[in-house]
Amino acid sequence: MPVLQLLFGILPLTWLPTSGAHHSHPLWGAPHPHRTPRCYSAEELPDGQPPPHLLARSARWEQALPVALVSSLEAEGHRQQPQGALAGPQCPVLRPEEVLTADTHQRSISPWRYRIDTDESRYPQKLAFAGCLCRGCVSTRTGQETAALNSVRLHQSLLVLRRRPCSPDGAEATSPGAFAFHTEFIRVPVGCTCVLPRSAP
Repeated sequence: MPVLQLLFGILPLTWLPTSGAHHSHPLWGAPHPHRTPRCYSAEELPDGQPPPHLLARSARWEQALPVALVSSLEAEGHRQQPQGALAGPQCPVLRPEEVLTADTHQRSISPWRYRIDTDESRYPQKLAFAGCLCRGCVSTRTGQETAALNSVRLHQSLLVLRRRPCSPDGAEATSPGAFAFHTEFIRVPVGCTCVLPRSAP
């Protein structure tokens, strides 16, 4: 699915300020200081994944851009694998003839690239993270990078499940294969934009 269609189909996004901290609380709803999350035994979680009833009550992750992009990124990486590893981030030159066919993240004057972030203690375990390709921004006159503006990442607030070791009998020592699941808001970079620099270049 083209990135452009996904982007416009999912916006508007909920943005977090730069100073926003992560929040974690038991499933579900607002934090409850006196509620203890249930500890699932290894027999209840044979594969270590969240129970189906927790996933059924979760946010619609498939509609979130960081989740929706993972399958296409994996397919793209598989196609490019025989050609060798991808080169490191480089600020591209903006060419007018490529603008009409390029996706949003490629024709932006603050272009970015997606990578897959994997965390086995988080669900969804795989998320698409955006990384800026330029420190500055691309000039619309020359197509070259300019230091007159700075590229910064934009973040989306995403609700995820966090798996933590626990003990079903309430003991301090955790039991092998036993986990409790908490909700947590994380800040996921979904794109880049241009801003005025804090100081003169």
